[in-house]
Amino acid sequence: MGDVLSQSEVESLLAALDPGAQQHFSEPSRQSSSAGQPQVSVYDFKRPERVSKEQMRAFQALHEGFSREFGASLSGMLRAIVEVKLISVDQLTYSEFVFSLENPTCFNLLESQGLEGHVILDINPSIIYPIIDRLLGGGKESNHDLPSRPLTEIELQIVSRITRLAIAGLESAWSNVCDLRLKVLQVESNPQLVQIVPPNEVIVLISFELTMGDTRGIMNLCIPYNTIEPLSARLSSDNWSTYTRKVADPRQRLNLERGVAQAKVGVVVRLASTRLTASEVADLEVGDVITTSTRADGGIDLLVEGRPMFRGHPGLLNGHKAISLEDQIIAPNDLIEQELKRRGIPSVQV
Repeated sequence: MGDVLSQSEVESLLAALDPGAQQHFSEPSRQSSSAGQPQVSVYDFKRPERVSKEQMRAFQALHEGFSREFGASLSGMLRAIVEVKLISVDQLTYSEFVFSLENPTCFNLLESQGLEGHVILDINPSIIYPIIDRLLGGGKESNHDLPSRPLTEIELQIVSRITRLAIAGLESAWSNVCDLRLKVLQVESNPQLVQIVPPNEVIVLISFELTMGDTRGIMNLCIPYNTIEPLSARLSSDNWSTYTRKVADPRQRLNLERGVAQAKVGVVVRLASTRLTASEVADLEVGDVITTSTRADGGIDLLVEGRPMFRGHPGLLNGHKAISLEDQIIAPNDLIEQELKRRGIPSVQV
């Protein structure tokens, strides 16, 4: 797809043509590198790199999980071992992607409500026809004569089962980033008839290799850059996995509630409090009386883990010292919330 040869590849080609050319070509390179001159890299303005390398690594990590899940689902449906392997993640123009596909092919146009755009899922005929043959009871022969025609209506209905498996896998893999909510808009055999973005628009092409026995084929996932641009901040290899939507498990919640309910807490009864100077404490003797600001009939506080929770009065119960709880102490913040609720003013969560 118009890849630019690297320096080592150019030297290898020149060495294969003329053994003496490698020495002539590599000598200036060593001189330039030793001189500390900046290296010049080729940049093609027809193929701007709008997706960063960090985001490309995130795409790779994202769809490696999809390949495993889709391979397991496809193997279960076909009752055969199907290996799905991620082979490349590239960025190129939409025209380069379309002209690289076979014609006819299985070209699925998907609409994503979560990304507010379109996604293309292309399945190569070299693997789609053997899968159809397997679903229809064939698949005993490894050599298949692939027909050079579009899919029939019956074959399209069979392929829709494969597409639904791929959509379920993609939605599961992307659930950490966004809710894709994909659905098939149309299925075409000629990829040049579908124009979802301008020809020079940059797209992210994710290619998978499907292997079923001796049969191999390519499945391509095309995502336009303008579709994923709003999520560019989330698509990084460092933090894309942090956007996880966790659903509370009822079993875990019950276990947590039971564990917290059985936890032991410290309960302290505060009879009174006062302040003394160091000299007053040093002069204390047996029989001295310490005065406090708490009235004898004013009640005492019951503290749970250092926080005042109840007020009560001391007493005896069956010969044991006891506290009779009377009122619950409401924290100032709770009082403010109650007053706001009474006045009908919504509270602001900070």
